[in-house]
Amino acid sequence: MSPVIKFEPIGIEVECDEDETVLDASFREGWNLVHGCREGQCTACKSFLLEGEVSLEPYSTHALSESEEAQGYTLLCRAMPDSDLVVELLHFDPDNLRLAHPIGDGRARVAAIEELTAEIVRLRLEVLEPAGFSFTPGQYVDLWVPGTDGDERRSYSLANLPGDGVLELVIRRYAGGRFSGMVGVAGQVGVGDELRFTGPYGTMALRPGERPVLLVAGGSGIGPILSLLRELAAAGTARPVRFLYGARREADLPLREEIAELGAQLADFAFVPVLSEQSWDGATGLVHEAAARLVADGELVDPVVCTCGPPPMIEALIAVLTGRHGIAEGDIAFDKFTTAAAGETV
Repeated sequence: MSPVIKFEPIGIEVECDEDETVLDASFREGWNLVHGCREGQCTACKSFLLEGEVSLEPYSTHALSESEEAQGYTLLCRAMPDSDLVVELLHFDPDNLRLAHPIGDGRARVAAIEELTAEIVRLRLEVLEPAGFSFTPGQYVDLWVPGTDGDERRSYSLANLPGDGVLELVIRRYAGGRFSGMVGVAGQVGVGDELRFTGPYGTMALRPGERPVLLVAGGSGIGPILSLLRELAAAGTARPVRFLYGARREADLPLREEIAELGAQLADFAFVPVLSEQSWDGATGLVHEAAARLVADGELVDPVVCTCGPPPMIEALIAVLTGRHGIAEGDIAFDKFTTAAAGETV
């Protein structure tokens, strides 16, 4: 019989097939457990084994140290049960335990490729199937690397709003990147090509209500934050919104005109680009420090936070906002980049 996994303190149970992880089993049965990279690198799904044993697929010791594993901690995205399990979830959202959108496979055609900066491109895909594919702003999909039959995938966040049959992805291109190196000028992926995808994944979403909103992004992490900004603009929200974006130099800043157009639809909005390697008339330094100053100065009081970018940026932001400024960790929704085994940041 298939192992049975019980999740505490929420009390749900799922059966896990022999070829799937605990996290994939929860997806299959419609449960939306907190997760991030699904590659054992970001810590989002770290949980504690109260009963039972697991075997772990390859993972990063940055996400789970040897001492943590010895104490009983595990990563649900890497854990293959060797027996029935009782798992204590360290992070969960009681209001969003069920998947809003089923996770499945699809096909899309490349409609446009746009160079945004020297390193960042926007890939626009027209969904061919399934009909009615939808997602929640802040989520992402896996693109199958062409020629690998789904054995190799790369995760990219969705930058558009759902409902128009389009997937808009903001991708940082790396020379030799297993997928990103194929996209664009002289690449192997061009307009008219078909791609396979799986999704939607991810639990980063904008919390409803009246509280101010702080959006923080770095690099191609601008993608899901742009989707959230579009959601706010479409709703005509009166909530104060601040969007901080970290880059090295001014030439690395994408989509400033689109951000300004969306901001013009909001009652109280400011976009603050922060450069770490160039002096200019705007903000300089590290983006998490700029975010902390904004909260400390009282420009945003008791905000909810959505952030996407490299793990060091996310970790520093969470540490400074929770440690110095009293923001609850549960009020910070995030999506961390991870480094794929083939050397590509996704």
